[in-house]
Amino acid sequence: MGFARTCSVTLLGVEGVVVEVQADLEPGVAAFTLVGLPDKSLTESRDRVRAAIVNSGEVWPQKKLTVGLSPASVPKGGSGFDLAVACAVLAANERIAPEDIADLMMIGELGLDGRVRPVRGVLPAVLAAAEAGYRHVVVPDRTTAEASLVPGVSVLGVRSLRQLIALLNDELAPEEDDAPGDGRPDPMLAGLAVPGAGIGAGFADSAASDLSDVAGQGAARMALEVAAAGGHHIYLKGPPGAGKTMLAERLSGLLPPLTRQESLEVTAVHSVAGMLPPGKPMVDIPPYCAPHHSATMQSLVGGGNGLPRPGAVSLSHKGVLFLDEAPEFSGQALEALRQPLESGHVVIARSAGVVRLPARFLLVLAANPCPCGRHGSLGGGCDCTASMIRRYQARLSGPLLDRVDLRVDVEPVSRSELIRHVGESESTRTVAARVREARERAAARYRDTPWRTNSEVPGHELRTRWPMSPGAMRPAEQDMERGLLTARGLDRVLRVAWTVADLAAHDRPDGVDMARALELRTGVRRGVATLAMGEI
Repeated sequence: MGFARTCSVTLLGVEGVVVEVQADLEPGVAAFTLVGLPDKSLTESRDRVRAAIVNSGEVWPQKKLTVGLSPASVPKGGSGFDLAVACAVLAANERIAPEDIADLMMIGELGLDGRVRPVRGVLPAVLAAAEAGYRHVVVPDRTTAEASLVPGVSVLGVRSLRQLIALLNDELAPEEDDAPGDGRPDPMLAGLAVPGAGIGAGFADSAASDLSDVAGQGAARMALEVAAAGGHHIYLKGPPGAGKTMLAERLSGLLPPLTRQESLEVTAVHSVAGMLPPGKPMVDIPPYCAPHHSATMQSLVGGGNGLPRPGAVSLSHKGVLFLDEAPEFSGQALEALRQPLESGHVVIARSAGVVRLPARFLLVLAANPCPCGRHGSLGGGCDCTASMIRRYQARLSGPLLDRVDLRVDVEPVSRSELIRHVGESESTRTVAARVREARERAAARYRDTPWRTNSEVPGHELRTRWPMSPGAMRPAEQDMERGLLTARGLDRVLRVAWTVADLAAHDRPDGVDMARALELRTGVRRGVATLAMGEI
């Protein structure tokens, strides 16, 4: 008889749960039983582990083998348990010393030839191991850099089971080549990437997409700056070719670089989704996600068989989620955005369990004025009936738009603006510097609170702890009395007003700041010049 144990990690969303892998050998008819709520991919590890051990030159025990995964009440899935199961079996068969693996955390998939393949979610798995007190982790060689992001953990990267057995037995480890296809992003998620940026990309190229490329569009440029400075959602409405997509693609470049903690959060999500850029184990710039309008609700908010996986709202955590042709998305998918827009996370319940995923993103909606896109344009030619236009615009529901702080009409650029803008428009770097300064003012104001940007602060806190200048609230109160603003809308106008004040270096919002915030919220001009913030 023989018994051995080691450890691995199962992921529930982006949170890891340490699992003890136990192997027990007893006399009897040769059989391999795996217990502990494994899913199908984990159940198949019995065949992968057996083949990997035999093809690594080891002897498969001809006894009754039981492998248990504890705690048994937690659902477990994925192929990342293969390496731990194989080592537990070998230790129970006295091929390696059981005490050598008892305190090791092992993560990795085994090929039938014994090679160790990378798996999703290595970073959150190692984070969970570190929090549980484990200081030595074995991972696939291709994920060593990702695992090494966790401080205080010694990481051993291996390419094959043969290498690991030799290292555990203090023998000379054989050289191994990379397995074909190792480290490639998941092609099933490539549709969430930035068009033209390569499979698995989820990040806008700010160097190639500069705000100085945008001609005219003073109101839209100002709205982008306010959105970036305060973390406000924005709705761009205008005819085809006016520049809505061009503006949205440049928004992530205005956001400040991610902090260390934010980078770990974003990297963990992309690791679980299999979307980490090749050769870049840590994400340090805000992500940009632009799914096609045919995306399902599951692809937007998360889903899949068994425990849900991150969707677009989580892949754009701490970055930008751009929904181009927003009315063309399914109503179910759009309405599913309402919860994460308010809370900054998404909770998905399935029969296999409940998963909480981070989803604090900056939403950009873009839409045409009508199905053909020519309604209200100078050239005319719109063939849409009034009922068609109403139905089209009603696809973006009132409750959804009520959660969007900024609404901007993007008008076509004139010929004179196209000619005049060369060398005159502000660059992304210039605007981003103002955004960074405004965020620093907000962070200083909220330094003793859990909030960091104006969009996160509850409205009652702004009204009580940080009151506005006397009389500044009067226009917003009048709009609320006329039914132009809801109570939620009033809170959002307050947040935008504070962002406008931060950009203007005001101690607190005045009447001009409130008027500009109302204009950005309702689109109604109130005698305030619509200029870029740098021109005020």
